[in-house]
Amino acid sequence: MTTAVTALVDPVTAIAHMLSHGFVDDALVAGTFVALACGLVGHFLVLRDQVFTGDALSHVAFTGALGALAIGVDLRLGLFVGCVAVALLMGLVGPLGRAGDVVIGNVFAWLLGLGVFFLTIYTTSRSAGNGGAGTTVLFGSIFGMTRSQAGAAAAVGAGVACAVVAIARPLTFASLDPVVAAVHRVPVRALGLGFLALVGVAAGEATQVVGALLLLGLLATPAGAARQLSASPWRAMWLSAGIAVSSLWAGVAISYAAPSMPPSFSILAVATTWYAAASARGAVHRRAGRGGAHLAPDVGARGQPSRASRIPKPSRTAPESPSILRRARRLVMSRVTRSEASTITAK
Repeated sequence: MTTAVTALVDPVTAIAHMLSHGFVDDALVAGTFVALACGLVGHFLVLRDQVFTGDALSHVAFTGALGALAIGVDLRLGLFVGCVAVALLMGLVGPLGRAGDVVIGNVFAWLLGLGVFFLTIYTTSRSAGNGGAGTTVLFGSIFGMTRSQAGAAAAVGAGVACAVVAIARPLTFASLDPVVAAVHRVPVRALGLGFLALVGVAAGEATQVVGALLLLGLLATPAGAARQLSASPWRAMWLSAGIAVSSLWAGVAISYAAPSMPPSFSILAVATTWYAAASARGAVHRRAGRGGAHLAPDVGARGQPSRASRIPKPSRTAPESPSILRRARRLVMSRVTRSEASTITAK
């Protein structure tokens, strides 16, 4: 509580004091690039209606990490191998490199049962040597990362972000209209499989930051907020990345100032606040759009109604005028061939 009060009174000193700790620096370095990757990947998950895939990969992360711990290897190996392998498997089974809901539902059931099996093996045979590993997998431990782990996480996150940006243009085309993209020789299926592999890598890294239980929040919440703020795919992509990174920075700072708040909760709380604010803004704009007909007319520079406001608006219930009908008839007749036009005229 004292740290929180100091941060409110003198934020510059509080930030300098926070950055003087090595574990905070490691958390920010690793978390920034992981959040950047999750924001970019999450944008395309939302654009392609594959958010359910991210939810499935959170269970894959849990099962893969427990499987690695059960056989006595590094849990990161289980995270990456499990997430990437299952993501590719779902893409191969689904159409055009996309995992369908039925496929994901079956994967859900199988992975949950497999996770329970690995959890039983781990808790009965190996948990004595690393009792907190299971909790770390579920809830993440961004403040517990070593310098080498932080560097590796930052490198992987930067690689995923660069790969997503490199394929962003064709992937956007394939996401919005896969049939037309295929006609234009865009490798739709290969792009879908490559994207799912990137999702798997991002999910494996994000599990170390926010945990398997909250993984979906870091993937989907910033992207959902960005879609509320902009209809442009490109602007929404970068907004999603910015919201994810800012949520991580703010969450780390909040957890440092209030140690009783877990970092995973703080990060997702900030991201959810972003989404709530974006949704409220969208609702206000939609309500203003519906009520636009009842607003006062636009006022020009001299206090008179503007020229645009003086133009009469067409009524939806009024019948079409004869001049409009004649113009429409001429337009239709101009598109008819000469022989057809003579036949119609004779009739």
